[in-house]
Amino acid sequence: MRSLVLLLASLALSGCMTVSDMAEGTRYQMSDAGLLDHSDTRRTASIRVQPDSFIFIAQGAFVPPGSAYPRPNVVAEEAFNGFVEYFPMVRRARQPEGLEQAMAEARAAGAHYLLYCRFAAADDRIGNADEWTDQQALDRLGLDSGVIQIMLIETSTQYLIDTARIRSRGGLLTFHDNTPQDLIARPLAQYARGLLGMSNQ
Repeated sequence: MRSLVLLLASLALSGCMTVSDMAEGTRYQMSDAGLLDHSDTRRTASIRVQPDSFIFIAQGAFVPPGSAYPRPNVVAEEAFNGFVEYFPMVRRARQPEGLEQAMAEARAAGAHYLLYCRFAAADDRIGNADEWTDQQALDRLGLDSGVIQIMLIETSTQYLIDTARIRSRGGLLTFHDNTPQDLIARPLAQYARGLLGMSNQ
């Protein structure tokens, strides 16, 4: 009788949620608890853009303060990888450039929007034996973190459509050999989904 009740309870609960929903919920809870990578995106507007919009992506030449030196143009590269899945017309600048230069290049390409981003902060903590050998500082052990700033600008009017701040940090189970630039791909893809009004799961 007890096994029959357990079987009926598990069948009832399995009908409420799919396996993929349970997996995504578990991933979210583990990242919120600090075990997996976590990101928090704050947008100033909840606008949507058309899926057929032509978006030009560029990164500023700003180098974040501190000892972390993310490779040049990494934010634009990861944003391109995240956006190309949802927007068929996406192009990115080959190298970091200033806002005026990026706007001129976006207009010349015929883009509707310029997605201009930069690494505002990056903290690359010790995550492997090589980094420990280089730094040998206990206060540098820990989880990597970073902050990305994004501006979405309409090229025809130069009107600022949206701004976003993405704060990301590593997790206890994923910090080995990680750098701040390894944490930005997922939140940038989620930002692309948010521009289409899709959920972040």
